[in-house]
This record gives sequence, structure tokens and C-alpha cells, in this order.
Amino acid sequence: MSGIRLNKYIASSGLCSRRKADELIESGVVNVNGKIVKELGFLVQPKDKVFVNQKLVRPAKHEYYRFYKPAGYITTSDDEKGRKTIYDILPENMLGLKPVGRLDKDSTGLLILTNDGDLINELTHPSIKVPKIYLVSVEAKVHRHELEQMANGIEIEQGKTAYADIQVLEMDNSHTMMRITLYQGLNRQIRKMFEHFGYEVKTLKRIQHATLNLDGLKRGEFKPIKPIQIRELKNFLNRISK
Repeated sequence: MSGIRLNKYIASSGLCSRRKADELIESGVVNVNGKIVKELGFLVQPKDKVFVNQKLVRPAKHEYYRFYKPAGYITTSDDEKGRKTIYDILPENMLGLKPVGRLDKDSTGLLILTNDGDLINELTHPSIKVPKIYLVSVEAKVHRHELEQMANGIEIEQGKTAYADIQVLEMDNSHTMMRITLYQGLNRQIRKMFEHFGYEVKTLKRIQHATLNLDGLKRGEFKPIKPIQIRELKNFLNRISK
């Protein structure tokens, strides 16, 4: 029987990942042609109408962008505190895209923006160790034994151990520049790791996420990700998730 699995159909709308779609289906908020459907393997036919929480959803054409986030903006579509968000500087046709992970207000660098819920889930799921690379500076000389502790893992919150691969690029008595690779997605992870040792991060820039980097982008600029780059990214994710 032809058709698209219901969870894939919902995910392809950009609403959420397939995993989240399964939760929505099981919770009874999904209906097809006016009837509640809780069957995860339900196949959606071309003329079917699918509603989630009484709102019609349709598959969207997937879009993928690289964006060089400048400092001073948060990565959310709405902020109750009235702070500037990345959507204040993105064009209207990109307002429906979601960032893959976050960069805090003072951080800069690469953000992947997409409406592909499955890809967002793969890039952020904790079971898939997706590398993210940052350039980080601290206005102090960071001691070698502290860097070794960060590599081995330190507790930054109760029950949360953070670790990082760190390569020192420059160091003197008042400055340390590092290339840091993370395989986790903990909130403000790098800043908290250095705060643990009494250091304040001066600058933090993400330069690479999985196979994608900042090449050819200026601060505040965005560019579509080429189809060949998406294929390379998905092939990479398939390899590291096995």
C-alpha cells in the first residue's frame, strides 16, 4: 500500500522530529480526515488531511541555510524579555526555519537553519556524538592540568558532566586562544567549564558543526546550503550514528 508514514509526514512539515511526532500521535492530538489516529504505522495518502492540535499540517519543501550569527542576538523566535533575536535580522521567507542548537547572546559563529525536523533531531540527539568546533579566548593563562581535567570531564551542574577536546593555539601570561571540540549539547557548556576554574570566556565563535563551516560567510550573512553539502552531511551522520 502506498503512502507516507504519519510520523514522517508530520516531521516533513517542519513541525517537529519523527520521534516527537510519535509522541504527538500516541497522545491523541493527531487526526486524519477528522478522525483521531494513534497508530504509529498509519499511512497518509495524497488526498488525506492531517491535523495536529486542530491545525492543518502539510509537508514543506526542506530548506537549509548556514548563518553567521553576530554577537548581541539570541537564537529564539520570541523572547519575553524583549531581547534582540536572530529573526530580527533574517528575511521574512526564513522566519519559519529553526536553528540547530543554540548560541548564547554573546557568542558568534555558525548556525544551521532548517525546517527539516529529522535532520535537527539527528544533529542534536545526545546519542549521536556530533562534533561542534569553536574558537575560544580567555584573558588569562589557562593551566595545562585544568585543560586535562576538562578533557576528562568535570561536573558543571549537579549530575551533568561536561568534557571537551582542547587544542591550545596561542598562549602567554595574560591570554589563551583555543580550538575546542564538543560532542555534547549542554547549555552554555564551554562558559561553565571555564567558570568552574575561575576563568571568564572573552570570545566564543563556532566555526564548524559536523561537516559544515563558516567558509565564505561574513558576520550576519546567510547562504543556502548546497545539495551536495546536505548529502555529505547526511552521509556523515549515518556513519557516526552506527
